[in-house]
Amino acid sequence: MRRLALSDLKLRDEISMQSITAHILDPLSDPRWPEFILRNPNASVFHSLGWLRALQRTYGYEPIVFTTSAPDEELRNALLFCSVRSWLTGSRLVSLPFSDHCEPLIESHEELNLLRLFVEDIGKRQRCKYVEIRPTSSHMTFKGGFQKAETFYLHRLNLQPAPDALLRSFHKDCVQRKIRRAEREGLTYEAGRSELHLQKLYGLLQRTRRRHHLPPQPLHWFRNVVECVGKDACIRIASKHGQPVAGILTMTHGKKMIYKYGGSDADFNNLGGMPMLFWKAIQEAKQAGAEELDLGRSECDNTGLIAFKEHWSAERFPLTYWRFPETAKSTLTDGWKVRYAKPLFARLPDSVLTLTGKLLYRHIG
Repeated sequence: MRRLALSDLKLRDEISMQSITAHILDPLSDPRWPEFILRNPNASVFHSLGWLRALQRTYGYEPIVFTTSAPDEELRNALLFCSVRSWLTGSRLVSLPFSDHCEPLIESHEELNLLRLFVEDIGKRQRCKYVEIRPTSSHMTFKGGFQKAETFYLHRLNLQPAPDALLRSFHKDCVQRKIRRAEREGLTYEAGRSELHLQKLYGLLQRTRRRHHLPPQPLHWFRNVVECVGKDACIRIASKHGQPVAGILTMTHGKKMIYKYGGSDADFNNLGGMPMLFWKAIQEAKQAGAEELDLGRSECDNTGLIAFKEHWSAERFPLTYWRFPETAKSTLTDGWKVRYAKPLFARLPDSVLTLTGKLLYRHIG
């Protein structure tokens, strides 16, 4: 564990001014972290040891937590980041890379802004290109140097209604009929975490990223997620005559399931494989006691993805990322750069596109 005391730094908010001692801890080694995220209702799988280990093992990102709790005290609050160091995109603190969101685990706005000032100071001292926070709470705002960077939509489905009621709430043509179509077509279903499941999913992900003119993330990223997240990760595959036609990867934490990745073979999309997998995931989540399905973020102009999620009666919420300093330059992940890169990616052979993803993603974060 590392500890940083800023004895010469006054942390100020609009309500009060006081000196505090901020502490830095390593969530991968501090025994308080697993217990803290287990009891905190705002924690998600993105706060979990498994997800953090997968990020570290795959990309070398070092997780770091800022808190006002002393090393000998029970954790009361936390701002979780990963340190991303890249010669291509610059050094920065991100909460968290490749994570749709990462809620600050704090008890009050005053506490948040005290820690926010501390993180700003650390960002300056470490000469970070920027510091980015990805909260889910739309009412959460950041004072000082943090400004809105990007806004997405986050969709969540309430799983508490009875299964029949849920099914009736789904779009009749785009969901209900496709689920029945999958049954008529005799699609087979399997779920697990084996290497065979992983290979089937990755093949479908490669096909999907190719259709979108984007490189796939490296296979070892998905392998590390499955290994590190363990029993809380699940791969679901739909097949026709033994050929995989759709696949998804979900993760659970507490009473929440998160849909993170999905891919399909476009030649068989009319068979209803993807709707069947989501319906299976929903049924199994309910049986396990889950109360919410997080369908992840969508870019605000991606009308097709937004419509797909809302066909499942998922509720839409704004998802805003905050960045310090506000003058921070764009990275490779910003929308306009991706759009300009797509024509180049579209011309690359599959093997080169896969290699590009393997080389590029650690710099994106």
